[in-house]
Amino acid sequence: MNSLRIARAATRGFPTAAARVQRQRRGYADAVSDKIQLTLALPHQSIYKSTDVVQVNIAAESGEMGVLANHVPSIEQLKPGLIEIIEESGGSKQFFLSGGFAIVQPGSRLSINAVEGFPLEDFSADAVRSQITEAQKIAGGSGSEQDVAEAKIELEVLESLQAALK
Repeated sequence: MNSLRIARAATRGFPTAAARVQRQRRGYADAVSDKIQLTLALPHQSIYKSTDVVQVNIAAESGEMGVLANHVPSIEQLKPGLIEIIEESGGSKQFFLSGGFAIVQPGSRLSINAVEGFPLEDFSADAVRSQITEAQKIAGGSGSEQDVAEAKIELEVLESLQAALK
């Protein structure tokens, strides 16, 4: 038994040819892609379908979050707010989502599912301000209980949109 321990210790001290080849292989950081495969889906359309992007910034209920390649897998509930997609070309696109879920999966895959979403440039700051004024009137109590509840939700979404437009 003693000779076996000595032999094992000796082999640990002198790497074999296979061990030398193992060390020359590419490391994890070299072999991993720096892109995320993004799918952004709405009930009526898919905006991105497994498209490679560099980074996605989302407004999660737990806070603002940037997702890069090899992000830890997670599921995040999205609050009404802005998402920013940084594309491979270096440009970025911004969308306003009414809420939804973002699912980060192994293998640098990100799926975002939302009920409604529109490009940020489709919104007018003046129109949003006037809608906020109307929603504030209803939320202040000038309607049924259901109307007031709906107006409060609308107000939350519109205020998030107004902040994104600034």
